[in-house]
Amino acid sequence: MRLNYKHTIAACYVAYIVGAIIANFLPLLFVTLSGEYNLSITKITLLVTLNFAVQLTVDLIGAKFCARIGYRTSIVGAHLFAAVGLVFLAVLPSVMSDPMIGLILAVVCYAVGGGILEVLVSPIVEACPTERKASEMSLLHSFYCWGYVAVVAISTVYFVVFGLRNWRILALIWAAVPLLNAVYLMFVPIERLPGDEAEKGGFGKLMTNRYFWICCLLMFAAGASELSMSQWASAFAEAGLGVSKTLGDLLGPCLFAALMGSARGLYAKFDRHLKLPRILLISGVLCMACYLTAALIPQPVVALIGCALTGFSVGVLWPGTFSLGAEKIPRGGTMMFGLFALAGDLGCTAGPSIVGWIAGGSDLQTGLAAASVFPVLIVVGVLLYLNRIRKDERSLIK
Repeated sequence: MRLNYKHTIAACYVAYIVGAIIANFLPLLFVTLSGEYNLSITKITLLVTLNFAVQLTVDLIGAKFCARIGYRTSIVGAHLFAAVGLVFLAVLPSVMSDPMIGLILAVVCYAVGGGILEVLVSPIVEACPTERKASEMSLLHSFYCWGYVAVVAISTVYFVVFGLRNWRILALIWAAVPLLNAVYLMFVPIERLPGDEAEKGGFGKLMTNRYFWICCLLMFAAGASELSMSQWASAFAEAGLGVSKTLGDLLGPCLFAALMGSARGLYAKFDRHLKLPRILLISGVLCMACYLTAALIPQPVVALIGCALTGFSVGVLWPGTFSLGAEKIPRGGTMMFGLFALAGDLGCTAGPSIVGWIAGGSDLQTGLAAASVFPVLIVVGVLLYLNRIRKDERSLIK
């Protein structure tokens, strides 16, 4: 069988599922690991912080070395890092004298893979010779959502059937996904973005491009708007409805991710009839309304609906900003996508941290109300983008 660019895009879909596995499997085991290895909440929190720190570092330096090493070598290597990290997670904590060291090695290993995936998957799809770039980008990012749903749902069913004590076997099963996709990616056609062959000084050109900074603001706000709610969705569902942890995961982050994926899928289907800046503007306003509903409405069911609908409202923000940047800065290359991922991950780190800090461990509604400032930044960013376009058009007329 001759592999074409449809296979390339399909492999990238699976790559985002890999990203969902390495981002969301370990948090499902926090309580189990804490009891099994006698780990404090502080040590568990260190694993979360370490994961974000490593991915941010890879975002920062990855664009430069991935372009030099080559897309194929880098993306295959990212999958191998992810697979090895999941194998380490299953094996090292049980065989090392200090289980925490084994967990740290596993997290660092698959976080490196996750960081490279964030830098490279979108540019690889953008470089494919397809006509509907925004549609492909939105559909691509929807697979992270469906991967998120699959990780939570399949893992929950597995734990019910086989018991939490057999979590290591599930980790090895999940490790097979990046390993098999790494083989797939060795044979699909992969193109490079035109900006990667540009002359030196590309970084300086980006730093002076106003569209670049507007897109960075949008990426930061998109990441913060998404993670501020998704990271607290399970706790919100449990506290608001008094349900079990399993049902809280399904009603909270799982429903959030399903609606986020639905929004991305719908935009991918109807993008020809929609204007992306207008959709981003509407998304920002809807997201702000969802946050305020979740935070201020006292009825638990209504508040949970606001929480879930936040997933739908943020769906197009991240891939839509990638598409805006690619359209206005066509020679931004891998570096531009890497810096966008860095800005987005900074938002992913800052958003939930600010919610937790303001909530003070008890007043989650206040923290979510404060987080409504992030969708406001989305609205501001889109308005700045539209204003910049008008100024450029007037200068061309003159």
